[in-house]
Amino acid sequence: MDDMERINLDDYIQTGEGGTALTYNHKDGKTLAKLFMPSMAADNAVREFRINQVVYESGLPTPKPIRLITDGTRFGAEYELIQPKRSFTRIISQEPDKLVPLSERFAVLAKQIHQTPADTKRLPDMKEMVRSMVDRREQLPNTYKERIHRFLDTVPATPTCLHGDLHIGNIITDGQRELWIDVGDFAYGTPEWDLGMMYFASHFMSEERCDNIFHLNNATLRAHWDAFAPVYYGTDSQEALEAEVRKLHPYIAAKILFASTKVSGEKAPVTAPLLQVIDKYLPE
Repeated sequence: MDDMERINLDDYIQTGEGGTALTYNHKDGKTLAKLFMPSMAADNAVREFRINQVVYESGLPTPKPIRLITDGTRFGAEYELIQPKRSFTRIISQEPDKLVPLSERFAVLAKQIHQTPADTKRLPDMKEMVRSMVDRREQLPNTYKERIHRFLDTVPATPTCLHGDLHIGNIITDGQRELWIDVGDFAYGTPEWDLGMMYFASHFMSEERCDNIFHLNNATLRAHWDAFAPVYYGTDSQEALEAEVRKLHPYIAAKILFASTKVSGEKAPVTAPLLQVIDKYLPE
């Protein structure tokens, strides 16, 4: 693409690996390159970069977006490098006694996002992003599409900000500032879109993926949710917290399909486990 600048990876050092992308620090110590996996189209990189620009220009704390890039086979973008920096998950993995205070702090920061009015002219509506992705998933049976559409029709129009990939690994600190990263799915809508996937990842992700993405195990992520939820929801009542989790169920079903399609593509087979998640969280 014309607006992609070619980079030489010899000038960079790989520093991170996520579910959809790898990150590289430039040897000059000033920038970080994020390159999506080869299976992901350039449009993903462009859309994420443009959203990053909106988030940065809005004043929310996030590294400055610099330029769109490619290494010839993968597409991505380059950002301001925050140094020294550690993600909250990295801190918890190295200092387990920080789990509760960081999870509680994360709840405060997440709530701040969800209470921030969104620029609905420049940010996408998460509900409509999910609806579009459901429609484009070619091998999803129509009966499932219809179920998800019926649910989406009940979702309220909520013009407040969403992170889009809310989890405790997507916030970093340099010791002075706390900054949100991976904001490519930043959007607007009801907070349940963020909270549903966060709950699902905290309770049902495999040990391998937990270690790969969060550097934490299942038990630690569940403990993180248990510290996060009372602060976020403002209650210690187990009954009230369980009721809030039940509200998340249909959002989990719809967002799992969205995430699966984004990673695997619109033509990817719809696996039995994926349909089982939808069946579990969005009954007919």
